Amino acid sequence: MLTQEQGRVLVRLARQTIEEQVGLTPTDPVRPEELADPALQERRGVFVTLNKRGMLRGCIGSLVGTEPLVDGVRRNAVNAAFHDHRFPMVSADEVPELTIEVSVLTPPRPFPYTDGEDLARRLRPHVDGVIIRAANGAGATFLPQVWEQLPQPEVFLSHLCRKAGLPDDFWRSGELTVQTYQVQHFEEDRHGR
Repeated sequence: MLTQEQGRVLVRLARQTIEEQVGLTPTDPVRPEELADPALQERRGVFVTLNKRGMLRGCIGSLVGTEPLVDGVRRNAVNAAFHDHRFPMVSADEVPELTIEVSVLTPPRPFPYTDGEDLARRLRPHVDGVIIRAANGAGATFLPQVWEQLPQPEVFLSHLCRKAGLPDDFWRSGELTVQTYQVQHFEEDRHGR
Protein backbone atom coordinates (compact mmCIF):
# COMPACT_ATOMS: atom_id res chain seq x y z
CA MET A 1 0.00 0.00 0.00
CA LEU A 2 1.22 3.45 -0.90
CA THR A 3 0.81 6.39 1.45
CA GLN A 4 -1.13 9.50 0.43
CA GLU A 5 2.19 11.35 0.18
CA GLN A 6 3.62 8.74 -2.20
CA GLY A 7 0.44 9.01 -4.27
CA ARG A 8 0.77 12.79 -4.41
CA VAL A 9 4.33 12.38 -5.71
CA LEU A 10 3.02 10.17 -8.54
CA VAL A 11 0.29 12.69 -9.43
CA ARG A 12 2.82 15.54 -9.41
CA LEU A 13 5.11 13.46 -11.62
CA ALA A 14 2.30 12.87 -14.12
CA ARG A 15 1.55 16.61 -14.30
CA GLN A 16 5.24 17.51 -14.57
CA THR A 17 5.70 15.02 -17.41
CA ILE A 18 2.80 16.50 -19.39
CA GLU A 19 3.90 20.09 -18.68
CA GLU A 20 7.42 19.32 -19.91
CA GLN A 21 6.08 17.61 -23.05
CA VAL A 22 4.19 20.77 -24.08
CA GLY A 23 7.08 23.11 -23.18
CA LEU A 24 5.68 24.48 -19.91
CA THR A 25 7.69 25.02 -16.74
CA PRO A 26 6.60 22.42 -14.16
CA THR A 27 4.28 23.98 -11.57
CA ASP A 28 5.30 21.62 -8.73
CA PRO A 29 8.33 19.58 -9.83
CA VAL A 30 9.22 16.39 -8.03
CA ARG A 31 12.67 16.05 -6.52
CA PRO A 32 14.94 13.13 -7.46
CA GLU A 33 15.00 11.94 -3.84
CA GLU A 34 11.17 11.71 -3.87
CA LEU A 35 11.32 9.47 -6.95
CA ALA A 36 14.01 7.28 -5.34
CA ASP A 37 11.49 6.04 -2.74
CA PRO A 38 11.66 2.20 -2.92
CA ALA A 39 7.84 1.95 -2.96
CA LEU A 40 7.78 4.02 -6.16
CA GLN A 41 10.29 1.67 -7.78
CA GLU A 42 7.97 -1.36 -7.44
CA ARG A 43 6.63 -2.89 -10.63
CA ARG A 44 2.87 -2.31 -10.52
CA GLY A 45 0.12 -1.78 -13.05
CA VAL A 46 -0.75 1.91 -13.27
CA PHE A 47 -3.23 4.12 -15.14
CA VAL A 48 -3.12 7.88 -15.65
CA THR A 49 -6.49 9.57 -16.15
CA LEU A 50 -6.98 13.15 -17.32
CA ASN A 51 -10.23 15.02 -16.71
CA LYS A 52 -11.21 18.47 -17.93
CA ARG A 53 -14.17 20.20 -16.31
CA GLY A 54 -15.33 16.87 -14.92
CA MET A 55 -15.22 15.09 -18.30
CA LEU A 56 -12.77 12.38 -19.36
CA ARG A 57 -9.95 13.85 -21.46
CA GLY A 58 -7.65 10.82 -21.67
CA CYS A 59 -6.90 7.56 -19.87
CA ILE A 60 -4.13 5.09 -20.62
CA GLY A 61 -2.40 2.54 -18.47
CA SER A 62 -0.85 -0.85 -17.91
CA LEU A 63 -2.71 -3.71 -16.25
CA VAL A 64 0.45 -5.36 -14.98
CA GLY A 65 3.71 -3.93 -13.72
CA THR A 66 6.43 -4.30 -16.32
CA GLU A 67 8.45 -1.28 -15.16
CA PRO A 68 8.94 0.78 -11.98
CA LEU A 69 5.89 2.83 -11.00
CA VAL A 70 7.63 6.14 -11.72
CA ASP A 71 8.43 5.03 -15.27
CA GLY A 72 4.89 3.72 -15.79
CA VAL A 73 3.44 7.03 -14.61
CA ARG A 74 5.67 9.00 -16.98
CA ARG A 75 4.87 6.78 -19.97
CA ASN A 76 1.14 6.62 -19.31
CA ALA A 77 0.91 10.38 -18.64
CA VAL A 78 2.36 11.00 -22.10
CA ASN A 79 0.10 8.38 -23.66
CA ALA A 80 -3.05 9.70 -21.93
CA ALA A 81 -2.29 13.27 -23.02
CA PHE A 82 -1.11 12.64 -26.56
CA HIS A 83 -1.97 9.10 -27.70
CA ASP A 84 -5.48 8.27 -26.47
CA HIS A 85 -7.17 7.71 -29.85
CA ARG A 86 -10.52 8.89 -28.45
CA PHE A 87 -9.30 12.48 -28.03
CA PRO A 88 -7.16 15.08 -29.78
CA MET A 89 -3.73 15.70 -28.28
CA VAL A 90 -3.69 17.89 -25.17
CA SER A 91 -2.52 21.43 -25.93
CA ALA A 92 -0.35 23.60 -23.70
CA ASP A 93 -3.35 25.90 -23.13
CA GLU A 94 -5.39 23.00 -21.76
CA VAL A 95 -2.87 21.70 -19.24
CA PRO A 96 -3.85 24.12 -16.43
CA GLU A 97 -7.49 22.99 -16.82
CA LEU A 98 -6.69 19.29 -16.38
CA THR A 99 -7.23 17.31 -13.22
CA ILE A 100 -4.90 14.32 -13.08
CA GLU A 101 -5.54 10.98 -11.41
CA VAL A 102 -3.16 8.06 -10.91
CA SER A 103 -4.52 4.58 -10.19
CA VAL A 104 -2.09 1.95 -8.90
CA LEU A 105 -3.40 -1.57 -9.49
CA THR A 106 -3.23 -4.79 -7.56
CA PRO A 107 -2.26 -7.75 -9.75
CA PRO A 108 -5.30 -8.93 -11.75
CA ARG A 109 -6.83 -12.20 -10.51
CA PRO A 110 -9.03 -14.68 -12.33
CA PHE A 111 -12.72 -14.21 -11.53
CA PRO A 112 -14.50 -17.55 -12.02
CA TYR A 113 -18.26 -17.39 -12.55
CA THR A 114 -20.97 -19.75 -13.76
CA ASP A 115 -23.06 -17.51 -16.04
CA GLY A 116 -23.83 -13.86 -16.76
CA GLU A 117 -26.25 -13.56 -13.86
CA ASP A 118 -23.63 -14.94 -11.45
CA LEU A 119 -21.03 -12.53 -12.87
CA ALA A 120 -23.25 -9.48 -12.42
CA ARG A 121 -24.29 -10.54 -8.93
CA ARG A 122 -20.77 -11.18 -7.60
CA LEU A 123 -18.94 -8.11 -8.92
CA ARG A 124 -18.32 -5.49 -6.26
CA PRO A 125 -19.33 -2.02 -7.49
CA HIS A 126 -16.83 0.75 -6.66
CA VAL A 127 -14.29 -1.91 -5.55
CA ASP A 128 -13.52 -4.14 -8.53
CA GLY A 129 -11.81 -3.07 -11.70
CA VAL A 130 -12.83 -5.57 -14.39
CA ILE A 131 -10.95 -7.03 -17.36
CA ILE A 132 -12.86 -9.04 -19.96
CA ARG A 133 -11.47 -11.12 -22.81
CA ALA A 134 -13.34 -13.02 -25.50
CA ALA A 135 -12.02 -16.09 -27.31
CA ASN A 136 -11.48 -13.97 -30.44
CA GLY A 137 -8.97 -11.80 -28.53
CA ALA A 138 -11.27 -8.81 -27.99
CA GLY A 139 -10.86 -7.34 -24.53
CA ALA A 140 -11.26 -4.25 -22.41
CA THR A 141 -11.05 -2.99 -18.86
CA PHE A 142 -12.82 -0.47 -16.67
CA LEU A 143 -11.17 0.95 -13.57
CA PRO A 144 -13.25 0.82 -10.36
CA GLN A 145 -13.90 4.57 -10.74
CA VAL A 146 -16.13 3.82 -13.76
CA TRP A 147 -18.73 2.44 -11.34
CA GLU A 148 -19.45 6.10 -10.44
CA GLN A 149 -20.95 6.63 -13.92
CA LEU A 150 -22.28 3.07 -14.36
CA PRO A 151 -23.34 1.82 -10.90
CA GLN A 152 -25.54 -1.10 -12.04
CA PRO A 153 -23.47 -4.23 -12.81
CA GLU A 154 -25.55 -5.07 -15.91
CA VAL A 155 -25.02 -1.60 -17.39
CA PHE A 156 -21.34 -1.60 -16.39
CA LEU A 157 -20.79 -4.96 -18.13
CA SER A 158 -22.73 -3.91 -21.23
CA HIS A 159 -20.60 -0.79 -21.64
CA LEU A 160 -17.45 -2.82 -21.03
CA CYS A 161 -18.46 -5.26 -23.78
CA ARG A 162 -19.12 -2.32 -26.12
CA LYS A 163 -15.66 -0.92 -25.30
CA ALA A 164 -14.18 -4.30 -26.29
CA GLY A 165 -16.05 -4.21 -29.62
CA LEU A 166 -18.44 -6.97 -28.55
CA PRO A 167 -22.25 -6.96 -28.51
CA ASP A 168 -23.56 -5.19 -25.41
CA ASP A 169 -25.12 -8.37 -24.02
CA PHE A 170 -22.13 -10.65 -24.69
CA TRP A 171 -21.39 -10.78 -20.95
CA ARG A 172 -24.60 -12.80 -20.50
CA SER A 173 -23.21 -15.66 -22.63
CA GLY A 174 -20.74 -16.88 -19.99
CA GLU A 175 -18.07 -17.00 -22.70
CA LEU A 176 -15.81 -14.28 -21.34
CA THR A 177 -12.64 -14.73 -19.36
CA VAL A 178 -12.88 -12.26 -16.48
CA GLN A 179 -10.26 -10.89 -14.14
CA THR A 180 -10.66 -8.34 -11.38
CA TYR A 181 -8.27 -6.00 -9.61
CA GLN A 182 -8.46 -3.17 -7.12
CA VAL A 183 -6.76 0.21 -7.16
CA GLN A 184 -5.30 2.83 -4.95
CA HIS A 185 -6.59 6.02 -6.50
CA PHE A 186 -4.83 9.35 -6.11
CA GLU A 187 -6.32 12.57 -7.49
CA GLU A 188 -4.99 16.07 -7.72
CA ASP A 189 -6.44 18.61 -5.37
CA ARG A 190 -6.69 21.49 -7.82
CA HIS A 191 -8.10 23.80 -5.12
CA GLY A 192 -4.99 23.39 -2.99
CA ARG A 193 -2.71 24.85 -5.62
